[in-house]
Amino acid sequence: MTGTRLERSLRATFLGIAVNIVLGAAKFVAGVLGHSHALIADATESFADILNSLIVWRGIVVAETPADVDHPYGHGKAEPIAAAFGAGMLLLGALWIALKAVNDISALFSANAVIHRPAPNVCTLFVLGLVVVVKEILFRFVLSEGAALDNSAVTTDAWHHRSDAITSVAAAIGITVALIGGPKMVAADDVAAIFAALVIGFNGALLLRPALGELMDKAPDPNILSDVRRIAQGVAGVGRVEKCFVRKMGYHFYTEMHVEVDPQMTVLQSHEIAHKVKKEVQAALPRVYDVLVHVEPLRQGMDLPNP
Repeated sequence: MTGTRLERSLRATFLGIAVNIVLGAAKFVAGVLGHSHALIADATESFADILNSLIVWRGIVVAETPADVDHPYGHGKAEPIAAAFGAGMLLLGALWIALKAVNDISALFSANAVIHRPAPNVCTLFVLGLVVVVKEILFRFVLSEGAALDNSAVTTDAWHHRSDAITSVAAAIGITVALIGGPKMVAADDVAAIFAALVIGFNGALLLRPALGELMDKAPDPNILSDVRRIAQGVAGVGRVEKCFVRKMGYHFYTEMHVEVDPQMTVLQSHEIAHKVKKEVQAALPRVYDVLVHVEPLRQGMDLPNP
């Protein structure tokens, strides 16, 4: 990870933390004063997003730590770990919002509950409108940074902002219905919260899959593998690339391959070819951090490599 990538990742993360602190406090106060359960749930999610951003921050910093004796491949897996944690937070947040809304609806229809439950205040709509605009702008900025830096943790953090915008839209719809329908439609506030929870849970599940895939060393983009093979195959002296594996470790890729060479070559000659393969691959693909080349004799019946 370069210094520029680290700085951009942290800038996007810290910006999200600052915005969540301000908007979370505003939503909570407006939810309490405006009698909106959906807005209070929305505020709770913003505060949970702060915890997620802190985890992302630590994941980014740890991932940048150089390799050591205990971690010879570096600490790049800290990024997908942070991303998986963030996705899990989305799923847990969705579950909490849904359960609370269902509980509120059940209580609402108990004896005389409608009388004691005031309708949301119209002022909450203005707060929600501001939240939606700010969060959507923040989502687009952080998502673009995550994509540009290929940082799964930052990308997951961006979707927390989009989920916050979604819950705010749902809350605004529920509050509007409750205001128009009066006390009999006050449950719309909680129905909106349930809908938002479903959307958040769906996004959490989508984000969890690639994070787990990276943790399990799932093969990256096939184009990267084909590029590595093509470059290695083009090195003078390489008869064939028999095997080639690529795995992602944070921002970088680690490659292992078996190349076949003329069996009559000396050990020194084959070693020089292996070294050149590594050099060519790393020069053409800067994100390839290391290349492990295993040399094998060219199989009978195969054309001998070019000198």
